[in-house]
Amino acid sequence: MAHFETQYQRLESSSTESPPGGGDLLVHVPEGAKSPWHHIENLDLFFSRVYNLHQKNGFTCMLIGEIFELMQFIFVVAFTTFLISCVDYDILFANKAVNHSQHPSEPIKVTLPDAFLPPNVCSARIQANSFLICILVIAGVFWIHRLVKFIYNICCYWEIHSFYINALKIPMSTLPYYTWQEVQARIVQIQKEHQICIHKKELTELDIYHRILRFKNYMVAMVNKSLLPIRFRLPLLGDTVFYTRGLKYNFELIFFWGPGSLFENEWSLKAEYKRAGNRLELAEKLSTRILWIGIANFLLCPLILIWQILYAFFSYTEILKREPGSLGARCWSLYGRCYLRHFNELDHELHSRLSKGYKPASKYMNCFISPLLTIVAKNVAFFAGSILAVLIALTIYDEDVLAVEHVLTTVTLLGVGITVCRSFIPDQHLVFCPEQLLRVILAHIHYMPDHWQGNAHRYETRDEFAQLFQYKAVFILEELLSPIITPLILIVCLRPKSLDIVDFFRNFTVEVVGVGDTCSFAQMDVRQHGHPAWMSAGKTEASIYQQAEDGKTELSLMHFAITNPKWQPPRESTAFIGFLKERVHRDSSVALAQQAVLPENALFSSIQSLQSESEPHSLIANVIAGSSALGFHMGRDGQASRHLSEVASALRSFSPLQSAQQPPGGFQTAGRDGEGAQPRGASAMTASGYHSGGKPLVGQRQCH
Repeated sequence: MAHFETQYQRLESSSTESPPGGGDLLVHVPEGAKSPWHHIENLDLFFSRVYNLHQKNGFTCMLIGEIFELMQFIFVVAFTTFLISCVDYDILFANKAVNHSQHPSEPIKVTLPDAFLPPNVCSARIQANSFLICILVIAGVFWIHRLVKFIYNICCYWEIHSFYINALKIPMSTLPYYTWQEVQARIVQIQKEHQICIHKKELTELDIYHRILRFKNYMVAMVNKSLLPIRFRLPLLGDTVFYTRGLKYNFELIFFWGPGSLFENEWSLKAEYKRAGNRLELAEKLSTRILWIGIANFLLCPLILIWQILYAFFSYTEILKREPGSLGARCWSLYGRCYLRHFNELDHELHSRLSKGYKPASKYMNCFISPLLTIVAKNVAFFAGSILAVLIALTIYDEDVLAVEHVLTTVTLLGVGITVCRSFIPDQHLVFCPEQLLRVILAHIHYMPDHWQGNAHRYETRDEFAQLFQYKAVFILEELLSPIITPLILIVCLRPKSLDIVDFFRNFTVEVVGVGDTCSFAQMDVRQHGHPAWMSAGKTEASIYQQAEDGKTELSLMHFAITNPKWQPPRESTAFIGFLKERVHRDSSVALAQQAVLPENALFSSIQSLQSESEPHSLIANVIAGSSALGFHMGRDGQASRHLSEVASALRSFSPLQSAQQPPGGFQTAGRDGEGAQPRGASAMTASGYHSGGKPLVGQRQCH
């Protein structure tokens, strides 16, 4: 990353009621008999716990879930120890005879307890295994640490439980039926009464998001600017992405909360990282710290690898037996979730958006099943099915067939093989249209490289999309390899980027009064970080270094404004939104004169799925649809007037003055019932999507 010389900045709050100054930003001291939530010391943890308790459906559900996690760890360790030291496998595999009777002529029936060793023998075998004892000691220390952390968290969440009941007036029994926006609205409302934060008389939705997502916004920005070493070009494999939970944990440990991290607490970057004068010394210090953490990962690699293997075995074996094709299913990769995430997008919002794109993404990937592989799979399934049918028929005739050695194993393997083969055989009644499917996916994931346009049918596009939407089996394999590969990435790939990382945190950190140090990209300021290709031409002062890639600033701003309709944007954002509305008014007037519907473009596709297509405030997509028009398409009679009435209604609801008077449910519709929303799937199937260059995708091929 090129060095861009700038300085750490301080931003005054957009609220005129925020006091000047703001030293000792979040250190609050309760006074007298004030509310117990007056001047919360650490608002980042407080709001994060409020959000987590809501997402875990209340205190009881969270408590039971934490208890079962502790029990699960004990079970894995104890059961593994039992299998290693307390089972006589010679008896289990019938390699040793067992006699229950004094009469040898009687038939011998082996039971499962016969394979269990006596307690004294089991204990002696455990004591004789020094490596196993070492593992058990480490596991015990780790479990005690988790237990202490569990007790501490329960005490903290009990306070959050009281906050919900006494301050927000939300009982735990009804909490699962409240949306986060409703909970958040109550938090904003009680700020006036309880003064949770002393530096602002009023909290905004963005303040709460910033505190919950402070570090995640930094991670999204670093992935967006290609700062983290997670993309590699390997021999034979080509372009590869490797980003696992273990690697992500180490990144966060280094940057945010570990010993010697860049932040002195949850809300403040260390003072030395805010100055450019000693950037080289800080980079050397960071490089040394990364080296030591990499060495620590090497030393802990055997223990972590053993745990990963055991946990994967116990987690997925039963699923694989019940659904052999489950490992052939796909999931959004960890890299895909970070790459596709907007700034200031909560976990449940991201999950909802990507879940809507799961089915079309699966259908798109299924378009690329090899015809040769399909032929082979059909014939293998035929041969395996024939043998399985005979074994089943013999078993029905005489169940003693199952007692023959390896018959049951053969039946199981044949069933698994047939299921796997079927996953490679496409449904003959389905017609796949890659271009159209990719456009439907685009309507939900919002980001796509330029060169995918018109190339949805090519294997190169499919391979790149597979980096975002990977096989479940690949996800498991990467997690198993993570303890081995993570130290190499830290030492070999991350250390050379130390100077770029130091520059990034200095250049892209701003202090917001009442919030603390935040990532400047999370401010969603189109003037500072907008991309000219994304309708910010003439509205942005950002250099190439400062611009967010893929139009993420503009898309994040639109996403946040739609998700939080009562939010009052700052001046620059308001000007950008006003620019959009002005373009819509002008284009809609031309469309009305020509009796045509508003055109399709990139912004329409990406925004239209922020909520369900049948919900009223998804109509803002239609507002955006006309904002960068190059021309208009003719529609059926009467369709234009209906569309324009929807646009007018959405424009009124998007106005900051009007949105403050509306219920939090979303944008208001106009006209008769059914005229205010598009049918589910209709807009997605006809819309273009986002891509990294920010220009509308045109000329997409469709299947009719």
